[in-house]
Amino acid sequence: VQLQASGGGLVQAGGYLRLSCAASGRAFSSYAMAWFRQAPGKEREFVAGINRSGGSTYYADSVKGRFTISRDNAKNTVYLQMSSLKPEDTAVYYCAAGGPLHSRDAYDYRFWGQGTQVTVSS
Repeated sequence: VQLQASGGGLVQAGGYLRLSCAASGRAFSSYAMAWFRQAPGKEREFVAGINRSGGSTYYADSVKGRFTISRDNAKNTVYLQMSSLKPEDTAVYYCAAGGPLHSRDAYDYRFWGQGTQVTVSS
């Protein structure tokens, strides 16, 4: 599956953004999906994950209550709604597929999007 992330941008602290990740191929609904992020000089870290049906989600503690992951299997798209953004949320955000359910380890995921930059100003 090929993934294309979009929706990043520059936003002030306290603002919101919605990221989208469009997938090609007919197998989208067979994959659990996740979002990761990577800030300059830091390792890629898990942000949020969702199961194949969209009925189960899980989050990093740092974004819990502020970010919401969802998916629309009819549109082959996964979303990340981000609110109450903080400067420390600044990073390149990546969508990923092909990992085991509930995995928070980037090495478990087979497919990656190209990343979209999110910059939060203070």
